[in-house]
Amino acid sequence: MKNEFSGRIADTDIRLLRIYKAVVECGGFAAAEVTLNISRAAISIAMSDLEQRLSLRLCQRGRGGFSLTDQGQQVYQAILQLLSALEDFRTQVNGIHTQLKGELNIGITDNLVTMPRMRITRAIKALKEKGPDVTVNIRMTPPSEIEMAVLDGRLHIGVVPTLKPLSGLSYLPLYDEESQLYCSNTHQLFMRDESDLSLEDIHASDAVLPAYAQSPEVKALYQSMKSTATATDREGIAFLILTGQYIGYLPTHFAERWLLKGSLRALLPKQFSYSTHYTAITRKNARPNLVLESYLEEL
Repeated sequence: MKNEFSGRIADTDIRLLRIYKAVVECGGFAAAEVTLNISRAAISIAMSDLEQRLSLRLCQRGRGGFSLTDQGQQVYQAILQLLSALEDFRTQVNGIHTQLKGELNIGITDNLVTMPRMRITRAIKALKEKGPDVTVNIRMTPPSEIEMAVLDGRLHIGVVPTLKPLSGLSYLPLYDEESQLYCSNTHQLFMRDESDLSLEDIHASDAVLPAYAQSPEVKALYQSMKSTATATDREGIAFLILTGQYIGYLPTHFAERWLLKGSLRALLPKQFSYSTHYTAITRKNARPNLVLESYLEEL
């Protein structure tokens, strides 16, 4: 047999090599039947096919028993190296699938950090524990900008109030945020008993309105208010309320710090309150991203 082995190693070759390995380690065809769960005839055919494929005589079999040729012994050692290399390859590829590296770019509407449940924060913590090499970048921008950045790929994920769903985005519900109407402790309504407050008092007071998108239900609450100031975010609204010149709506979790200090009070909370639904948004049909998928699982 002088022909050299040539061609690509196919799955059928790997199968023949595994059968040969089992035959060698079992000490013959008969003993290998049980291990391989195939007949002795099938093993014999496989050995003949392998010898023909390799152009080598691998073993002696017959009345004198089973024994390896020198070439067969060398092939057995080469098989061990090959199968070990295949297992190393499988392990490394699986490691690539489970190794968290890269960036996570998040867009968040302002002042959600004080939400009691802290789902965003805890999910980032869990992601960082899974993938210490992951870089997290947070961008605080208005909801409309976050939606556009997620759609064009500049952000992997955004957290925004649910207003008008867009067809190119997927939505994962996160929070229901309650907001109430507040005034500061230097405002003329602060010392008034709730029983003495009227709708006319509320409507006559200067109010700060948000200069960002709101649901139709929330817009209806603002229509009857005396708007003399606007703010682009909740922090700006808080600034103006704390001047003592304006009333305005704030999320209850955000206002709590000033409530505890006695700097703010809620005005007729049963009548003047609303809920905002927040969702995490991702782009539909985006290419697979293990970092993002892991973060979504934690979220």
